[in-house]
Amino acid sequence: MEINELKHIDKTVRGWLSESRDNVLRKIDTRLTVDTKTSRKDLVTNVDKQNEKFLVGKIREFDPDSKILGEEGFGDQVHSTKGRIWIIDPIDGTMNFVKQRNNFAIMIALYEDGKGVLGYVMDVIGKHLLSGGPDLGVFDNGQPLPPVQDTPLREGLIGLSGPMVLHNDYNMVDIAQQSLGMRIYGSAGIDIVSVLRGELVGYISYLKPWDFGAGRILCETAGLKMTTIDGQRLDVLSSTPVLLATRNAHRDILTIVSK
Repeated sequence: MEINELKHIDKTVRGWLSESRDNVLRKIDTRLTVDTKTSRKDLVTNVDKQNEKFLVGKIREFDPDSKILGEEGFGDQVHSTKGRIWIIDPIDGTMNFVKQRNNFAIMIALYEDGKGVLGYVMDVIGKHLLSGGPDLGVFDNGQPLPPVQDTPLREGLIGLSGPMVLHNDYNMVDIAQQSLGMRIYGSAGIDIVSVLRGELVGYISYLKPWDFGAGRILCETAGLKMTTIDGQRLDVLSSTPVLLATRNAHRDILTIVSK
């Protein structure tokens, strides 16, 4: 893709996200309509649905020949990585959105033939937009992201999934103990932003494509590693336990996982 085309897409998507953020903030203190999906802890609100419809509409108008994979189902049924695919998470961390009105994100990714082109993770309340891709670099609120230090597990904080720690999946308790401490934010987007900004050395959770699609592009561009929990290549359409970390911490964690 030509660099000028990439820059045009990037500017357009950042405009959508600015409008999307304003829409969400206008509704954050209104009475929410909250429904459950797979369980009482898996929520969806009227704002999730409205925001996904808004973003799907923007993409349909801008790139009508592409496919869209959205968490709330307003896009397409996507079974192949061929062609252009947009991946949307309209509110990542819906439980936080409902209960805290904080610690949630909006995420958009663009893939072409399975390769990451552009990724966007917006910490809505924290006002951080991490954006970019392999041909542009990674930016934090429009400024080049400083290099992420290759910190080992023992020298940093680690973001972990609460349920995985409670069940000690993949030796999560040992991973937490060998770090300087664990953090549980309840939003993949917030954890991904924290790793990119050097606040965490890694993040582990069971994720779906809309949870990691954008973050994968940004993290790999920034020199971080994002794989399956056992270190294998991560397919963008898969739903699986995901390991994101600095290269040193990734190596440390795989040693613990394989015990």
